[in-house]
Amino acid sequence: MSTELVNGFGKVYLTIEYDAANNWLYNNWIGYQTYVGVVAGADACLHPLRENACAYLLNDNRQVVGPWDHAVSWIVNDWGPRALAQGLTHFANVVSPESLAALSAQAMYLGLGERLQMRMFADINEAKAWLRSAQQTDGLL
Repeated sequence: MSTELVNGFGKVYLTIEYDAANNWLYNNWIGYQTYVGVVAGADACLHPLRENACAYLLNDNRQVVGPWDHAVSWIVNDWGPRALAQGLTHFANVVSPESLAALSAQAMYLGLGERLQMRMFADINEAKAWLRSAQQTDGLL
């Protein structure tokens, strides 16, 4: 079951889906991300993480347009501690390396990286492989 969040223009900016076969949550962010949208979207992904006792997040920013630096501090200082407290351990962040969104993702990585197993990827298949490897290490596969 997936959840779609829409912006003020009625456009989907985030799809959240728990992938039971792989035991991870998949977030697909689309378009320009406002502060309010990032906060709403990040908070919305906490529920399926908690509901499924899921420790793995596949966060896809390949379709994001522009930076989202305006929300990095909130993610690091508000969302991150809450996500960790409910059991998130691994965060695979997929970005287009040449995008401005990649710079925002790098800032988030620098803020969260020591508290969370987090890696940035240009290729979604590499991100999935890393999550599977972590699950094997954790004895889940």
